[in-house]
Parts: sequence; C-alpha cells; structure tokens
Amino acid sequence: MIRKTMRPGLLNSFPWLVADIGGSNARFGLILDAETGVQNVITIPGKEHLALNQAVACYLQQTKALLGAHFQAPKMAAFAVATPILGDLISFTNSPWSFSKSALQAEFKFDSFLVLNDFEALALSLPRLKPSQFRAHDKAPVDSGCLAVIGPGTGLGVAGVIETPFGWMAIPGEGGHATLAPYDDFESDLLAHVRRSFAHVSAERLLSGIGLPVLHQGVQHLMAGTCSKLHSGGMSGCDSPLTAELIVQRGLSKEDPVCVKTIAVFCAMLGSFAGSVALTLGARSGVYIGGGIVPRLGEQFFESDFRQRFEAKGRFQTYLADIPTALITDTMAALTGAAMAIEQYES
Repeated sequence: MIRKTMRPGLLNSFPWLVADIGGSNARFGLILDAETGVQNVITIPGKEHLALNQAVACYLQQTKALLGAHFQAPKMAAFAVATPILGDLISFTNSPWSFSKSALQAEFKFDSFLVLNDFEALALSLPRLKPSQFRAHDKAPVDSGCLAVIGPGTGLGVAGVIETPFGWMAIPGEGGHATLAPYDDFESDLLAHVRRSFAHVSAERLLSGIGLPVLHQGVQHLMAGTCSKLHSGGMSGCDSPLTAELIVQRGLSKEDPVCVKTIAVFCAMLGSFAGSVALTLGARSGVYIGGGIVPRLGEQFFESDFRQRFEAKGRFQTYLADIPTALITDTMAALTGAAMAIEQYES
C-alpha cells in the first residue's frame, strides 16, 4: 500500500509503471492507486527483445489487452536497473541492453521517470517487508536503524538502507565487485585456481548466476580425484562447464558430488561475504538475502554453513551473532521499492 500522506499532486499521478530489470529478465508492474500494491506483474525475458523500449511496449500492450477499457497509460515510472546510474545513458552490466533515460521518457510520455539501481530499490523495500515476504534464520530483522541486502542473481547486488529523521535513505553501491576473501585453505586454493583465469576475483565472480559455473569448475579442479573416480558411475558434467541452473538442480538432487560441494561452498562463502557487508555498513538491524538463486536452494540454504560463516569474524563474532539474517521470498519486493522511490523522491 502506498503512503496516504504524500502530497496531493502525487495522489493524482496514477497509474505508475514500475520495473525491476536484471541481466536476464525484466519484471514490470502497475500501481493503479494509493490503496493497492503492485498489480499486473509480467516477467519478460530479456532475450525476447533487442532493446528495453521494446520490452516496455510489449508489457503495455499485454496490460492494455488484459485491462481493456480500464487501461490508462502510466503517468509516472520508476525503473530499477542492474547497473550503476552514471548519467542519461544507461548500459547494463550483464545484458546487451542500453537506453537513454530522456529518450525513453519522451517515447512513453511519462510525466516523471526515475531510474535507480536495482538494489537501491530492493533496499528501499526492506523496512516495509512483512513476515510473509521473508524467512529468517532465527530472529527477524528490525525495521529501524540500518539494514543491508545482498542478492545473488545474474550478478551480485549489494545495498543498504538507513533510517533518518526524513525517512529511509538507500545506500546504493557496487559491493558485489569487492574482492572476495578466502576463509580457509580450501578456499585459498580455490581462489588461486580461479585467478589463473581472472586477475581480480570479486564476490560476483563466484557468488552469482554468472559466477556459479566458475565456482563449479574451481571446486571440480580441487576434487579432481573424486571426480575421476565417479565419472564412470554416471556423474556427468565433470569435464564440461555446467550452467548455473544445472549446478543448482544437480546439487539439490544430490546426484553430483561436485555440484553438492559447489552449493555448500557457495552458501558458506556468501555467509562470509554477508558478514563483511554487515561490518562495513554497520547493519545492526539485519541483513537480507535477495536475488533469484538462494530461494531455489530451499532448506539446503538454511542447513548450510551460511550463518556460521556470517558470524565467523574473530573478535567480532559476538557483534555479528546479534545481527539477524533473513531470505527474501517475495520476488516482487524490488517493484515495491521502485514505487517507494516515486513516493519518496517525488513527494
């Protein structure tokens, strides 16, 4: 629900078009009034269109067909995009799409058009998440102070949000490209192997959709003896790169020891990275995990070493033990955050 204390002009600005655009998919939704949340959500695969404006037009056409005479062209829009916002021209980090903010606004006749980082939008949604929208490890995060969110999707997003006297302020960044650190000898050997191919091993290089195949190949290299022994027993993919989807599928089914180990290492290293983000931002109120990968892991995520590694920071173990962690289960949270950006920045 949209805040009803917004300025009167904003109350008359509906419908709003909101979008969450990642490296693989663009998710669109409409907000028709101040009483209801995001509606008419449609996910459009990026590969189906050469450019973002085509995907926007496709969504509006589908929505018009669905709503019929009740359809109204959106007056305001906010797009959360998986890339830094550096000017009028937006080029995606993990997608061939690019667009001009001013040109897109003119094409679709938006009265107002906000473009923000996708994790800035997700961070803005955190204070309003309901218990039905996330699953906590133990205690739930608190909707005050400072919160952080980390999201392994196609890439790895990181952001924070802090409570101020003037409302919640998002802290966008590119923390996913920070250098990844090893926890033990196995991870030191793993990173040394990956550095043979990549001079800089960022967190995103391993803890993302594009990173899982790299992580899998590194784990496979370190488990070469086991892999060789099991290859004749029906374990496929030992010699060929696997997609992130197959790695998750085989890891969850327990059919492939290398994939099982890859998922275990993924969760553990994500825990270490999340703990570092919590320390860096001072996110005492909680750290959320978003993105499209971890929700697919289900119980394996909650049974993994994520939480233990989150806290494993030596003298600051007690500090981190008090910080709640939770998994966002609502895939529309970033759309809600985009709507909050309109509410906050246009009020």
